[in-house]
Amino acid sequence: MEKEKVNPIAILCYIGILVLIPLLVEKKDEFVKFHVKQGLVLLICEVATMIIGWFPIIGWLISFIGFFFWITLSLIGIVNVLTGKIKPLPLIGKYAQRFKI
Repeated sequence: MEKEKVNPIAILCYIGILVLIPLLVEKKDEFVKFHVKQGLVLLICEVATMIIGWFPIIGWLISFIGFFFWITLSLIGIVNVLTGKIKPLPLIGKYAQRFKI
């Protein structure tokens, strides 16, 4: 849990497809790279949840619950950015560390 200099562009990492902007613009900033990795995993999970939502009944339920879960994780990520923290997101943060950017 390091405290870094806040780069506001890192907020975009937690807003769906907008994760591509910091990915392409801020290639040298380690703080932004950390949050880009988190945002990419979150985006992959969101897309997987949308695909599951195409299946009737059980897929709809999973998608509904997943929507609120991913929104919550996005808000946690945005708070981490605003407070300058490099802290993995619950449950999915460990997968983000595997990305090489």
